[in-house]
Amino acid sequence: MARKFFVGGNWKCNGTLEEVKKIVAMLNEGAVPSSDVVEVVVSPPFVFLPTVQASLKPHFQVAAQNCWVKKGGAFTGEVSAEMLANLAVPWVILGHSERRALLGESNEFVGEKVAYALSQGLKVIACVGETLEQRESGSTMEVVAAQTKAIADKISSWDNVVLAYEPVWAIGTGKVASPAQAQEVHLELRKWLQGNVSPQVAETTRIIYGGSVNGANCKELGGQTDVDGFLVGGASLKPEFIDIIKAAEVKKSA
Repeated sequence: MARKFFVGGNWKCNGTLEEVKKIVAMLNEGAVPSSDVVEVVVSPPFVFLPTVQASLKPHFQVAAQNCWVKKGGAFTGEVSAEMLANLAVPWVILGHSERRALLGESNEFVGEKVAYALSQGLKVIACVGETLEQRESGSTMEVVAAQTKAIADKISSWDNVVLAYEPVWAIGTGKVASPAQAQEVHLELRKWLQGNVSPQVAETTRIIYGGSVNGANCKELGGQTDVDGFLVGGASLKPEFIDIIKAAEVKKSA
C-alpha cells in the first residue's frame, strides 16, 4: 500500500491575527495537488486554531502544537486533548525537540502524551531527532530508537501516528540533512518498526522529515524512498510552502 505524502506546517509561536489571515489566504489561493496525492496539516498557535480552521479550504487540516498528558483540570496554562477533540481539531504535534529541550519533556512523558491524545481520538505527529553532539558521536540511531520505543511502549495502534524525524541541528539553522542522511535515518527507523512493532506498521507508517525544508530542497528530499513528506517550520509561513506541498508530485510520478 502506497503511503500518502504528508506535509505539516508548524507555525510555532508566530503570527498576529492579520498575518494569520494572510497565510490562510495564501493557502486557499495556492494551486496544490489533490487530497488523494497529499495530506496537508497546518499548526497555528492555540489562540488562532478556531480562526484558521473556520477559514481554510477543506483540503487543509489543522493541528495543535501540543496538548496535556492527561485529562484536564488544575493544570494552569495547559490545553487538554479533550478540548482539542471538542473543537474538532484532528491533529496534534507532540514531542517537538523545542519542547524536549526547553521544557524538559522526557521520552517517557512524550510517549504518555501520544498515548493519551490517541485515546481521545486525536491523530498525532510524533517528533524524534538527535542533537549535533549526538550525531557527531555516532549515536543518532540509538537516540531516535529510544525516542520511538518510548512511544511504541505506550500505544497499541500506529494507524493515527505520523513519525517526524527532525535532526535538532537542522531545525531553523539553515543546515539540512542531506537527502542521503535523511533517507538513511528514515530507513533505519522503518527497520526498527519492522523488528520491534510489526512489518505492517513499518510498511504503512509515514515517516516525514523536518529541519530547514524549503522550496529549493524539497523535491530531492521528497524523492527519497523512505521520506513520506515533511514537517516544515519557518517556510510554512511563506509562499514557498505551496512549492513544498507540490513536492508530493515526485512520489506520484515515481
